[in-house]
Amino acid sequence: MSDPAAEAPLGPDGLSRCPWALSAPDYLAYHDEEWGRPVHGDDALFERLSLEAFQSGLSWITILRRRPGFRAAFAGFRIADVAEFTDADRARLLTDTGIIRNRAKIDATLANARVLAGWEPGELDALIWSHAPEPAGRPAPRTLADVPAVTEESTTLSKTLKKRGLRFIGPTTAYALMQACGLVNDHLKTCAARTTP
Repeated sequence: MSDPAAEAPLGPDGLSRCPWALSAPDYLAYHDEEWGRPVHGDDALFERLSLEAFQSGLSWITILRRRPGFRAAFAGFRIADVAEFTDADRARLLTDTGIIRNRAKIDATLANARVLAGWEPGELDALIWSHAPEPAGRPAPRTLADVPAVTEESTTLSKTLKKRGLRFIGPTTAYALMQACGLVNDHLKTCAARTTP
């Protein structure tokens, strides 16, 4: 007999989803189309890294709804462009109502871009993906309680990025990045998105 608590709830289309995906329409689209799908490319990963840092202490929906504003404010998260931001750009960001105006997080994003601008093309992508665990060693979570907040791999990734000069990337933020970018698949076992290509 199946455990009802382990069943992902049904979405408006009758398909099972992770419970958090059904709390807002923005979440449903993000869950179905982005979360857990592999993300590659230095700029794309810099964006996810930056947004996960901004999310720290806030709900993801707050960031998701401001993502267009973030992209406009941070030059589409193109590392080379953000690395050239000046004090005037920083002052602009601190007054931009389209983003989260947290001084420490803004400063970390600008500092991270400057560090990453000195890396070889593809280096950030390779470093992050080198910390992806073997999928075979990770059983599909049956409930949200089975989904960790931190793992050995996220702790190692956090330490590695910090050693390389990046800021605002603790183990929890690193794990959220791994989930969002498809390094791990934390869709529940019965979630329709778990096997969607």
